[in-house]
Amino acid sequence: MHSLTAQIKKLQDSPINKLVEDRLTEFESFKNKSDTEWFSELCFCILAANSKQKTAENIQKSLNSKLLTISQQDLADYIKNNKHRFHNNKASYIVEARQHHPIKSKLNGDEISNRTWLVKNIKGIGMKEASHFLRNTGSKNLAILDRHILRTMQESSIIPEVPKSLPPKLYLSIESKFNSLAKELNISPAKLDLFIWYLRNGEIAK
Repeated sequence: MHSLTAQIKKLQDSPINKLVEDRLTEFESFKNKSDTEWFSELCFCILAANSKQKTAENIQKSLNSKLLTISQQDLADYIKNNKHRFHNNKASYIVEARQHHPIKSKLNGDEISNRTWLVKNIKGIGMKEASHFLRNTGSKNLAILDRHILRTMQESSIIPEVPKSLPPKLYLSIESKFNSLAKELNISPAKLDLFIWYLRNGEIAK
């Protein structure tokens, strides 16, 4: 754990800190974006679940507003042709999510209640994906417990092992430990997430 905190503090004193701050500002600006852009971002998080984030982002950017109108079959074919996983399920989830458009106006509570609403109402969105979507649209206090974050936490002895599954109760327990580390470093969980992603992948993730 000391090694991780030392690495994060080193990044805070490096040019990477400015890049992370810029990305967080970009996320915060989402509050002023259109309902169509919010739906597109939700689709990105559906696409990214258990799949390659880069491919998910490419699909999202290519289709953008068409994600609200493309047929389910055409969407499934497009996802498949981009060699992205679970094309039928993801196409189904996106089409079903359209019933909640405009989603921006439905997320008018605090971060926790907004996440609970997303998990309950949007198929293909679990705790991690809901946290990801909310972080990307300006929330700062939720942990995105993907495999990169969990492996880092395990390697730093913050958790004993990387769990095979993350039911909500366990998710909240690990999130509490992640948020405690962020508090110790005097940064937001959103910023800590970006720093850890940079340590593992050499990039400032979306």
